[in-house]
Amino acid sequence: MGIRILIVDDEEPVRRLLIKELGRKGYNTDSARNGDEALAKLEGTAFDIVLLDMVMPGMDGMTMMKKMKNDPASPAIIVLTGKATVDTAVGAMKAGASDYLTKPYKLDELTLVIQRACEQRKLSRENQLLQSELARRERPEGFVGKSPRFLEILRLIERIAPTDSTVLVSGESGTGKELVAHYLWKKSTRSSGAFIALNCSTLTETLMESELFGHEKGAFTDACRVKNGLVEIADRGTLFLDEVGEMPPALQSKVLRFLDSGEFRRVGANRTLTADVRIIAATNRDLAAAIGQGAFRDDLYYRLNVINIAVPPLRDRREDIQPLTEHFIALYGIKIAKPVRSLNKEAQEALLAYDWPGNVRELENVIERAVILCEGDTITRADLAVGEKESAGGQHVFRRLREIERDYILSVLKETGGNQTRASRLLGVDRKTLYLKLKKYGISV
Repeated sequence: MGIRILIVDDEEPVRRLLIKELGRKGYNTDSARNGDEALAKLEGTAFDIVLLDMVMPGMDGMTMMKKMKNDPASPAIIVLTGKATVDTAVGAMKAGASDYLTKPYKLDELTLVIQRACEQRKLSRENQLLQSELARRERPEGFVGKSPRFLEILRLIERIAPTDSTVLVSGESGTGKELVAHYLWKKSTRSSGAFIALNCSTLTETLMESELFGHEKGAFTDACRVKNGLVEIADRGTLFLDEVGEMPPALQSKVLRFLDSGEFRRVGANRTLTADVRIIAATNRDLAAAIGQGAFRDDLYYRLNVINIAVPPLRDRREDIQPLTEHFIALYGIKIAKPVRSLNKEAQEALLAYDWPGNVRELENVIERAVILCEGDTITRADLAVGEKESAGGQHVFRRLREIERDYILSVLKETGGNQTRASRLLGVDRKTLYLKLKKYGISV
């Protein structure tokens, strides 16, 4: 879709000339005679640029700008003013206009200003994206493995990444579904656009809809300002819906509509907006069973499952344990600033013998802990929080994941001298999550 421009001017010859000339330049144009008419059109259509005359009968340009000011998704405003009102134009710039031109102006000059305003708007959205990305947890950049099943996934990604087809990534928790989605995005034609992730299991239905599609001011309690949804921020990029099987049924129909048409509405809004987004979804649930239970829409499942990538658990691709271990040792050796380089033979054997119920995520946590506790440059069997312990009958049983997590948290707290801020940073979680974990395991600091 091309750049959409709304021309707001009370002089019909000016409107007619701009529609004709800007249309020749490839812009999509519409016009309004005053501020009231312009705001009505902005309610129903998403524009990129507003060319705004300041002096008009009824609602003038400055009043209209004040009404638009609180909406972060408002179009960029270019003020068109007569020579006698340059001071007014400067005031408009302070009120939020992107640029201004004094009449009479040349069409080429106006085109340059429009292009500049579009670039500024794009940079503003990219800044929003950057803020969103900075808030997300760190993750390893490597997509590592050498097993036949891993290489098969790589070949499939290479084939489907350049398309815009929707992809459903399935697999157990911790298998690296988000890394698959991230690699799909990096190899796609949308790699210059955004990659935004939303975990559908962490929010209520209202908050999830607000995160996805945004909301208007006053749409619900605490909605003190307009908020852009992730589909707007991810425009021309990729949106990753993690744990999509947990999405509330009422929201599923709105996501289906967006997938089919690219159209959506913010919570509390009347106007329809559009975004060009590729959707990659992931689930650890059996969605076919969820459909049978009435918990998931079959039409949404078929729409998401255009291409399926099934990520096998780590126990079914043990050849990947060694390269993943080497990757995590290098990663956390740098992150924690410890010169750890390898594992001894007993430690390697313990990792290969373990069944990894928590998959790659559990392996990463185990190696991070081992790097912290390791006293030399080689990880030993004693540094690993996995493997066997003897029961009272002399039999060997595997430790539960919660036991490993509890011991891991305790070891990090010991390493940091009980400093919860440093401990939460090393654990890769926020302070609130650490507090909840301490409460869960009955750990007092």
